[in-house]
Amino acid sequence: MGNKEAGVDRSAIAGRIVGNTSVSLWGMTSDERFRRIFRRIGLGGGGSEAVSIVLVRADHVLDESLVRDLADAPGTVLTDREGKRPIAAHVPAAEADRAAELLLAGDGASIGLRQVKPGEITSAYNATLRKRAEPLAERLSEATARSVEARMFGGAYKGATDLVTKFVWPRPALAVTRWCARMHITPNAVTAVSGACVVIACVAFWYGWFVTGLLFAWGMCFLDTVDGKLARVTLTSTKFGDVFDHGIDLIHPPFWYYAWGVGLAGPALDAGMATAVAIIVAGYVIGRLQEGFFMWRFRIEIHIWQRLDTSFRLITARRNPNLLILSVFTPLGLPDLGFWLVAAWTLISLAFHFIRIGQAVSAARHGRLGSWLADPA
Repeated sequence: MGNKEAGVDRSAIAGRIVGNTSVSLWGMTSDERFRRIFRRIGLGGGGSEAVSIVLVRADHVLDESLVRDLADAPGTVLTDREGKRPIAAHVPAAEADRAAELLLAGDGASIGLRQVKPGEITSAYNATLRKRAEPLAERLSEATARSVEARMFGGAYKGATDLVTKFVWPRPALAVTRWCARMHITPNAVTAVSGACVVIACVAFWYGWFVTGLLFAWGMCFLDTVDGKLARVTLTSTKFGDVFDHGIDLIHPPFWYYAWGVGLAGPALDAGMATAVAIIVAGYVIGRLQEGFFMWRFRIEIHIWQRLDTSFRLITARRNPNLLILSVFTPLGLPDLGFWLVAAWTLISLAFHFIRIGQAVSAARHGRLGSWLADPA
């Protein structure tokens, strides 16, 4: 059997692109982008064995989630947000040629199937990215291409993240992501460069070259934003890439903190510096355990339960906020004070999350917890 969701066998469904456009997005033609979507959601190759056909207009841009949900909703015509122009349809194979003509003519009603708007077939809540965002369904032209790319890039951002990623990186990361896409640089290649930055930063911290280390550390953090966005907008994310990227993210912070301590006090850490290193490293591990427990116990991430949690995620003692503290005090000649402040902020962040876990346990007695981001209000 093929890919099956909601009782629909997608291997019996073919995807077809109707019409054409010369406009490209992220270095891809519209046809190539839709073919990638078809492969990713498991549509069959077509031919006589196809039971039904998902038709998409080449001169429109649709989120992968919209095409996926349309594939799971046979007998449906997808319109634009105003409900006026048909842009895709899922029709019986025998009626596909006629439906394709009507789709291009803008006559969705004559196809004779249920018509839905993007928000009526696909939820605005994206659990993977922990955010609410209307699914993308836009007309593609030379005039709209860059704005559509910008919206796609914004849609690839997680809803709960730190303040640097949310407020500082978007504009430069969009420019670099565009360049990488047009140069056909893969997300894994970007991740490999970020991994090299991890090692260089660690060595620099070890030898007390803190400013140099911070430059490479921030380079890694920036590329960590680029690789994920590049994978999402070009539809090239893979299981290996996900493990590669998140594996580096998960493992490297304790090595940086230990190397920073060595850079301050030497390999034989004195009692005070050993305490600071222990607080930060243990705090990092415990913080990850807090997140894992919350996910296991309540089936949602700790940072998206309530608005307060998402707001605190901006500044909680994770890599980027900690680097920000170190980057403020190191140029002032106070890398040791910055390190101790990171240790103090780690303890405060742990206390905050322990309190929130306790409150969640109490709230769960009255019903299942959900994310405020999933609430249409």
